[in-house]
Amino acid sequence: MKNRRAGLIAVTVVLALVLLACRPIDRWHPGSPPPDRARYILPPGNYGGLPTTNNSTDQLPLYDGLTPLRGNVTDADIDRYFLPENFKPIGATRDEPTGRSGTTITYDSYGVPHVTGRTRADLAFGAGWVTARDRGLLLQLGRGPARAAVADIPGINAFGLVTSGQSFVPSAATEQLVTDQVGLIKRTYGARGDEMVADMQAEADGMTAYFQTHGNTQPPATVNDVIAVTAFIGSIFGAGGGAEASNAEFLSRLQNHLGADTGRKAWEDAMLFNDPEAPTTLKQTFNYGIFTGGPVTGSAAIDEGSITSLDPTAPASAATPSAAAAPATVSAASAAEPTAAPSPDSPTYPAAGKVPFKQASNFLVVDPQRSATGNTLAVMGPQLGYYYPEIVEQIHLSGPGIEAQGVGIPAAMMYMLIGRTPDYAWSLTSANHDVRDVFVEQLCNPDGSAATRASDHYLYQGVCRSFDAFDAGLLNGTPVRYPVSVHGPVIGTATSNGRPVALTRKRSTFGRDGLNLMALKDMTEGKATSPDRFFDIANEFNFTFNWAYAGRGTTAYFSSGLLPRRAPGLDRRLPTLGTGQYEWNGFLNEWEHPHGTGTPDGLLLNWNNQSAPGFMHGDDDPYGSVHRVELFNQFPRRVTLANDVSVMNRAATEDVRAPVWPVISQVLHGGHAPSPLAAQVVSMLDDWVRRDAPVLDADNSGQYDEAGPTVMNALWNPIADAVMRPVFGDQTAALDSIRGLGSLSGESYVDKDLRTLLNGPVQGKFNLRYCGLGSLDACRASLWAVVDQVASGLAATQGPDPTVWQSPARRSGFTPGLIPDQFRLTNRPTFQQVIELASPRFGHGSDQPDHGSGGHGSDQPDHGSGGHGSDQPDHGGRGHRS
Repeated sequence: MKNRRAGLIAVTVVLALVLLACRPIDRWHPGSPPPDRARYILPPGNYGGLPTTNNSTDQLPLYDGLTPLRGNVTDADIDRYFLPENFKPIGATRDEPTGRSGTTITYDSYGVPHVTGRTRADLAFGAGWVTARDRGLLLQLGRGPARAAVADIPGINAFGLVTSGQSFVPSAATEQLVTDQVGLIKRTYGARGDEMVADMQAEADGMTAYFQTHGNTQPPATVNDVIAVTAFIGSIFGAGGGAEASNAEFLSRLQNHLGADTGRKAWEDAMLFNDPEAPTTLKQTFNYGIFTGGPVTGSAAIDEGSITSLDPTAPASAATPSAAAAPATVSAASAAEPTAAPSPDSPTYPAAGKVPFKQASNFLVVDPQRSATGNTLAVMGPQLGYYYPEIVEQIHLSGPGIEAQGVGIPAAMMYMLIGRTPDYAWSLTSANHDVRDVFVEQLCNPDGSAATRASDHYLYQGVCRSFDAFDAGLLNGTPVRYPVSVHGPVIGTATSNGRPVALTRKRSTFGRDGLNLMALKDMTEGKATSPDRFFDIANEFNFTFNWAYAGRGTTAYFSSGLLPRRAPGLDRRLPTLGTGQYEWNGFLNEWEHPHGTGTPDGLLLNWNNQSAPGFMHGDDDPYGSVHRVELFNQFPRRVTLANDVSVMNRAATEDVRAPVWPVISQVLHGGHAPSPLAAQVVSMLDDWVRRDAPVLDADNSGQYDEAGPTVMNALWNPIADAVMRPVFGDQTAALDSIRGLGSLSGESYVDKDLRTLLNGPVQGKFNLRYCGLGSLDACRASLWAVVDQVASGLAATQGPDPTVWQSPARRSGFTPGLIPDQFRLTNRPTFQQVIELASPRFGHGSDQPDHGSGGHGSDQPDHGSGGHGSDQPDHGGRGHRS
């Protein structure tokens, strides 16, 4: 069976490459202006319906084909494994009849629709038509759950409802939350808002026309569908914060078990905020810090083990927090220890814990001054996860004032989410900025009696007010109801210094989801003609994203979000007293956001890392001394497009723990190994990390190509535990739950503590010493003991030679399992663009289509050393870990 499957994969790859070879290639001749190069990829394919077609999975062999090349990508490989994004159909075409004379839809051989409209309405109608055709299944699954995202239902993950195929029917009150945004768009943007709403209506008409033409029984599409889908995307990718209650409970827990002083210091270290060693995209400082000014008087304590999450489907009165008071709603995790981050595909989560989110998107943008060709270079895209149907769709739009290609959000396809125009390209990564706050509502009773968790009133501005009741709708037929304060939905109850309180969560973008489309409208219409105009447009996006801009002759970065100005007297990591004394005071202006037109080294690099020094992101998103963005290294002094893609692809198959291993190894090598086997394992890992720690199944055998991943997977968590346990003791599991010893946080703990122990240069040292309680000898002994124990365990099951130890290579499939296809796991964006835009000196105007289907063809030097060329790289080390 294994050989048969390998044969089928091989045939699929060959057929895909033959089809690619049939495409005409525009050749570049030395001495003439180099053409733009623009390519993209979206696995498994652009069609997302049932039954599947060839276009459902025809991009998967290309996406997977790049993986084993690691850092050795050539120009020819770029042409082979990415599709042209050059405003032209690929290969054979087919026109899609719509019955509308002003709309033309041409599908190419990869199922990408090229939509042309005589008017804006014609173009938007076509975008709606292809949405219904190619993502009708996603619309069917997502229209209801998207309303759950608008309503901010506590404990309900709208994204997970869609990916698990669950049903949500909104109430009239929930639908009104969507409808109200239509008027808000018009009031906020005037004539531009009227045009945007007209675009939405025309797109909805296109979806409805497709449904009616093809006998689809889905209800007619509406403007509300467009707005709700926008909220759906923002809920999982474009928000941050809201975990303050978990942070505060963890602080109380540590102080109870470790003592007030030691517990506070351990908590400060564990939080990982404001670390001066945290890698940032920009070098310039932007101030949005932990403390809002003055003594901390408005941040509330949460008692250990007291948090009870509200269940909005529990059969309790919707007018009181009592749904959160019943023991049946308490999960074991919330009662015993801090809640770990929930899965982004889970339909529910503990409402008072962390809100699900997804991240792993990245961009590598090279300034013309750093580029070998003098052109802007970029490889960039969002990591959306792997789904069928995929949650975005490739499309090319051509109409009055619009020439753009990229991906759009189904039901909002009139505007590119990420893509390019003739003169610039852009991409987004999740920033997880702090747009959500937890408020602690002091419960009260109108008769003055002592409050309990079941009290249905709270104190605000000196008045004992009743909670409002909100009926959100039906989840799988079960009523969804919950109480709401002036700040937002009740997410649970707790005690604060022994007093019962309700916990509510406020989101700055609540009721404003549709406004975000204006930024995408402006980008699609080609209005980002300069970095300053780009900053203006990106600032229209209230959702929290890092924006990369690759223009002709320039690059730029902006970190967006509707970021509150908080009252003085607060610690942003902790909940805010909801009595009315500590309310938000407006929002940051455009120039207070991290933004810039480049960096001193000519590289704009982001992999969901911190935006800029001094700028705290969400209270649920720590940044320590180690981050995966550091894997974007080994750039040569002059970067080619192949170098840029190579750096990305090598990092995508490099173990993210590799940057920390050298300091662990240094500690170990200071003493003697307890056994020859332990010494051999460490030596093997040293060599593996020197070769960029490949996590790869290059031959598609189902096993990792070498032993490094097997050993590191077995070794890492015990190492991190050994470092932190001397201080955290029986609270180490709680630390693991709230931050994750196997995550970037765990890597940062190990990295900074061991470098401090070795008396190396360390900025922002921890308050406490962890490994060996500050004794290098004790630390070394504990780490060697871990290595020896893990090595002995592996030897017992796999034999005495560690070089042949194996484990199954991780593979990815497509949620929720509608197609069986799998591929080798790679840590790269789902949708990805590869861009080279010629410098303005070559005279490319905004009205000139590019010729990016071939660029530097096979008869040209490939420049393809993959980032390991003859020039010495200036980013070849690991910073403070070199």
